[in-house]
Amino acid sequence: MILRSSPFSPFGRKVKIAAAVLGLSDRIEVVVADTTDPSEPLRMQNPLGKIPTLVLEDGLTLFDSRVIVEYLDDVAGGGRIIPKGKARFPVLRMQALADGVSDAALLQIYEIRFREEATRDAKWVAYQADKVTRGLAALEAAPPAFDPAMPDVGAITLACALGYQDLRFEGRWRAHHPRLVDFLDRFSAAVPAWEATKPV
Repeated sequence: MILRSSPFSPFGRKVKIAAAVLGLSDRIEVVVADTTDPSEPLRMQNPLGKIPTLVLEDGLTLFDSRVIVEYLDDVAGGGRIIPKGKARFPVLRMQALADGVSDAALLQIYEIRFREEATRDAKWVAYQADKVTRGLAALEAAPPAFDPAMPDVGAITLACALGYQDLRFEGRWRAHHPRLVDFLDRFSAAVPAWEATKPV
């Protein structure tokens, strides 16, 4: 399989950590994709031109990260990082909340990256920043427990969202979210793929 991604994407990092936790890393080749290049093959593999995209052995492509991690969990036998039954939904809810924090953070970065300073919309940036603030507050109130030997996709996604806050926003979240700092410290110590996927 081929994973088209970027070292800096929290969503691509989520997939890479999930693959490692599930013991599937050796079956996946990671290839960097440039989403801004009109000639990038990614646009033929994923009509949305977004990362991450997973190209399967038969040529079928899967996107976005939520679909990819569900596929990888199924390949690994199912019910490993995405529980079955009623336990599934709190984990998927955690994934959705953490993904939403990353989405809002990315939109703030894109406003700077793709707009000239004179055309940037401060209200739009503030609107996205408020989503991050509310999301982190909810996560601080109830950070997830996780199995160090097999963290679920909610914990993986949250770790990646916090890692992206460190990368793009200078770790400012840390001052007001001690329980999340503790969560990330425990996650990084327990999951070798955390350090292995750290963007440089």
